[in-house]
Amino acid sequence: MAIYYQLEGHVATFTIDNPHSYNAIDVKTLREFQDTMHKFRDDENAWVGIITGAGEKAFCTGADIADMLPFIKSIRGKSWLMPDTPLRFMEMYKPLIAAVNGFALGGGLEMMLICDIRVAAEHAQFGVPEITLGLIPGWGGTQRLSRELPYCKAAELVLSGKKINAQEALRIGLINEVVPKEQVLTSAKNWAENLCQVGPLALRAGKQSMLTGREISLPEGIKLEATLFDYLLSTEDFEEGRSAFLQKRKPVFKAK
Repeated sequence: MAIYYQLEGHVATFTIDNPHSYNAIDVKTLREFQDTMHKFRDDENAWVGIITGAGEKAFCTGADIADMLPFIKSIRGKSWLMPDTPLRFMEMYKPLIAAVNGFALGGGLEMMLICDIRVAAEHAQFGVPEITLGLIPGWGGTQRLSRELPYCKAAELVLSGKKINAQEALRIGLINEVVPKEQVLTSAKNWAENLCQVGPLALRAGKQSMLTGREISLPEGIKLEATLFDYLLSTEDFEEGRSAFLQKRKPVFKAK
């Protein structure tokens, strides 16, 4: 197994484990990531996901050049043959948290970009060096970076292939938090447990509204928000949250 998937309570952890290649993604790993992401998406007991890398050197260093790039070239023009993950094609509205325990480069940075909350070790480094291979990021990097960062900062990363450290990533808003390396996974789990205290259906609706809203006009986004708001009013979780508030107790949500 190159992707270890573990569900504890309502928190699922995906660990990329290819230590011989700094947790690079080969075809086998990408297919396992597809399988585990589908498992997470379809499991109503799984509310929040954490993605991390094995060891202390690398979160993920992107595509395995010797294995993945020949595969990608072989399916050129046949994008439907690419495994279906949140990197491409797959919609994922359950919250994801990145526990960045080292290098997040190329597809590794793109892996981080599919996550909503990002915690990084002090020694972590970030970059999309594909330009140095005569390529561009191909798993959403040019699109997500240019939507999340000021254009000039996104261009600096994409067009130069340079790496930045954790403090610079924090300064420009690419990550949420920098912690000592031994605290990365603990911090990510704390974030996850906090997210599990609120309404899980509302979490998904909030993420869907924000992500989809980036692609449509403001009036269309307001309509989407209203539709999702109306849907949540009909859920058991809303009734539980309302009752708990009035009764001054902690709500017990069921994702229903």
